[in-house]
Amino acid sequence: MIRFRPSQTALVLIGFQKDYFDPQGALYSVVEESHRVSGTLEHTIETIDNIAESPITIVNTPIVFSETYKEIENPTGILKAIKEIEAFKVGTAGAEVIAEIKKYGDRIKTVPGKKGFNAFSNTDLEKLFADHQIEQIVIAGCVSSLCINATALYARDQGYEVTILSDCTSSRTPIEQEMFCDEIFPLFADVITHDDFINAIRSNSC
Repeated sequence: MIRFRPSQTALVLIGFQKDYFDPQGALYSVVEESHRVSGTLEHTIETIDNIAESPITIVNTPIVFSETYKEIENPTGILKAIKEIEAFKVGTAGAEVIAEIKKYGDRIKTVPGKKGFNAFSNTDLEKLFADHQIEQIVIAGCVSSLCINATALYARDQGYEVTILSDCTSSRTPIEQEMFCDEIFPLFADVITHDDFINAIRSNSC
């Protein structure tokens, strides 16, 4: 079992916005099946509920683009699709953080500025971690092959101990999710379930 140090641990939430998690969201259909198979949202909420009273830092890193999408000029791949369907556009419902996360209020720190795959890029996430002496980060959200992967790789390169919650993350398909959790993430991170994480935190407090 991984030994977490709660006061030096941060749970990083990625992509918990309406365009991904609301049935009316622009990208809901892209990840809906994987959400359902993994139980991404339900397991993430259960995780937050179980660590809310602990010293663990919880941060949310929403991605929001300007009205003109000037941040992603000449985009390709999924960023091109995001621009074309106007996903995560400032002022739209799809860019809003979902109610299930917002209900925790100040217990979850929001770190704005994310414009691409890596939650550290263009944000104060690294400064926040330095201020709180964070050494271990645990990641939940979507999409595993993009934002989760990019954020986890960057964090590992910066010397953080990285853990990815396999049933609190989702991909474009269940097969893709399984591949990343079984074959790719273990190359540079620990991969555990939310129950494993909760139990590890409980054992540390005993």
